[in-house]
Amino acid sequence: MSLVDQLKDQMKEAMRAKEKVRLGTIRMALAAVKQIEVDTRETLTDDQAIAVLTKMVKQRRDSIAQYEAAGRSELALAEAEEIQVLEDFLPKPLSEEEIAALVDASISEMGASTMADMGKVMGALKPKVMGRADMAAIGAMIRAKLK
Repeated sequence: MSLVDQLKDQMKEAMRAKEKVRLGTIRMALAAVKQIEVDTRETLTDDQAIAVLTKMVKQRRDSIAQYEAAGRSELALAEAEEIQVLEDFLPKPLSEEEIAALVDASISEMGASTMADMGKVMGALKPKVMGRADMAAIGAMIRAKLK
């Protein structure tokens, strides 16, 4: 079953259970996927849908930081609830050790030794960690190893 189909099934279950936050979040995710499908005129693959959900989670994390800085804890809490719903549909996050092992393997595969090779390493890692790790943290880890 594709990710979009899972979202649709969970939307129906949320309607039946009258879970307003979950229902609203899933509808928002489906709308974002549909918008991209309309814009590109093609059906999204699971990897592309995961990228959309990952972007939505990142946006909400940024919003939480801004709301907390402005003293709006109720809005930050609402965003955190949406993140929990979205994360149900994302793959299990990688641990620090798994990320470090993937980074080391990619560096050795690419024969990377300088910062000029960082783009190659990031390009090789991106499909492996899509939706499972923060690319900024991975970039920092690669920078530390390629100095």
